[in-house]
Amino acid sequence: MRRLALALALPALFAFVAPRAARADAPLVLLPPTLGRPDRVFVAGRVVGERHDRGPAAVRNARRLAAANVEGAEVEVNFLGTTARATSGHDGEFAIELAAPVGAPFPPGPQWVEASARGATARSRVHVVPDDAPFLVVSDLDDTLVVTNVASRRRTLAATFLDDETTQPPVPGMAAFLRCLREGKASPPPLAIVSGSPVQLGPRIEAFLARNGFPPAALYLRNLGRKTLSGYKEPVLATLRARFAQPLVLVGDSGEKDPEVYRAVAAAEPGRVLRIYVRRAPGMPVPAARVKGMLLFEDPAVAARDAVLRGLADAGCVAREFPATAPVP
Repeated sequence: MRRLALALALPALFAFVAPRAARADAPLVLLPPTLGRPDRVFVAGRVVGERHDRGPAAVRNARRLAAANVEGAEVEVNFLGTTARATSGHDGEFAIELAAPVGAPFPPGPQWVEASARGATARSRVHVVPDDAPFLVVSDLDDTLVVTNVASRRRTLAATFLDDETTQPPVPGMAAFLRCLREGKASPPPLAIVSGSPVQLGPRIEAFLARNGFPPAALYLRNLGRKTLSGYKEPVLATLRARFAQPLVLVGDSGEKDPEVYRAVAAAEPGRVLRIYVRRAPGMPVPAARVKGMLLFEDPAVAARDAVLRGLADAGCVAREFPATAPVP
């Protein structure tokens, strides 16, 4: 009941914090991890007013979400000695492509990237996808990897404001499932998380993923605003499909529109999607027609066993992580 009361009070708390957040005197560069290719990398971020991470989680999260965008900031991005510049737009966003030097492709794997603006600097990772990566894993976040209860507005508000990377619970077994999709391969498939969580919460999400044993991931998060509450996944998925030639393994849940969005991707490029895994959102019926041709699961061990049978996951990893239901290779 205490969490519910706090959740109901959060709009007032946000309104209280927002005007104070506008008084920040130093910028902050948000630089989510991203994916790139050996010939070209794609870096995007945002320049916002800095918020001091003090006080209880509710205050800290409200300050992050209320962070003012910084327009017109000159941003310099450096990646393995290659430098490019951009200017932040009205929403504080910047996007830069950096081409590899002729005859010197960027090395595959996670590589450091740095972005600087108005005296502030941020470091993150570009996961350079090797040409021989077998597939690209694209996953939702809320109620797929982290318990958010998106079907309940009150519970979602409570999770957004009252939790942080140390208190918000992961969905049991999902980190192991994603690890097994990568293990045992000469070139591990990259992981891209496409989520409706606001981009301002990117650092918190990165910390949550690392703390709970998820594989390294690129983050593609939503711009905060009512106009972005829907339709934010489709353009990201289209961009990833255009940039990378690998087939896709799609992971989501039944709580919102993941089955419909993923079905449209599969229909747009027949044969490009190797498998769609949909976690059943707790307490919600799922008509069979919504997930036709997909694997609907509650226990990630079921998804892991299916992935082994399809040659997507490592059998040894699944046997180790899910011993009670380990498939026979």
